[in-house]
Amino acid sequence: MSNTNIKFTAPGMDNDAAAKTIKVLDQRLVALLDLQLTLKHVHWNVVGPNFIGVHEMLDPQVDAVRGMTDTIAERIATLGGVPKGTPKAIVEGRSWEDYQLGKGLVLDHLKALDAVYDGVNGDHRKALEILGDIDPVSEDMITGQLADLEQFQWFVRAHIESGSGELQQ
Repeated sequence: MSNTNIKFTAPGMDNDAAAKTIKVLDQRLVALLDLQLTLKHVHWNVVGPNFIGVHEMLDPQVDAVRGMTDTIAERIATLGGVPKGTPKAIVEGRSWEDYQLGKGLVLDHLKALDAVYDGVNGDHRKALEILGDIDPVSEDMITGQLADLEQFQWFVRAHIESGSGELQQ
């Protein structure tokens, strides 16, 4: 994704800071577009005990993540960039492997989904370190999203946690 030719940006922000911010936000956009598709894939393909609870837990996560992608895309546009949400842009922007499970048991999907959230949430935290120095508005936006994403991961982990507080491997 290329947003290097910034013609204008938000007042008070220079074009170099905007370009750096857009680069970070582009990566978060790709991650969240990928996450919303993965969540829906799990929703369609989860089976077995506790199926309905997990199936119903995922749709609100899909909706919330879809809203996050819209917020990030609009921030990219505000800063003078061009948000790209095409399938090609998602695939080209990814640095991780595709979700591997098809139809599968609740426990298998939730363990795999926990790993997906590890990556997304960890990268959101890394983005905060960069954004804190160049754009507090984007930093605040990502912080708010991370709070929700961490709660979604907690929902997933509640299903794979043992009574002693350990995650099932």
